Amino acid sequence: MTPYRVSVHIVPRKGLLDPQGKAVTDALHTLGFAAVGDVHVGRHLVIETGAADATAAERSVRDMCARLLANPVTEDFEIAAVVAA
Repeated sequence: MTPYRVSVHIVPRKGLLDPQGKAVTDALHTLGFAAVGDVHVGRHLVIETGAADATAAERSVRDMCARLLANPVTEDFEIAAVVAA
């Protein structure tokens, strides 16, 4: 098995209430960043795992997200990077 480091972004689903994101958006507007549309506040995870190859590591982390790490009703996730550790 080769060690891999997998980066995952988990964010609230579009269209769902994101009070923290709304507060950040409003604060940025107050600071003069008028061009900011929406801000979505989520989580960034870095998972170190062993796998036969990068594809297997990504597949394993996708399964982790679907089963535990992301709430499928309220959150979306994306695999940002899979690199050999």
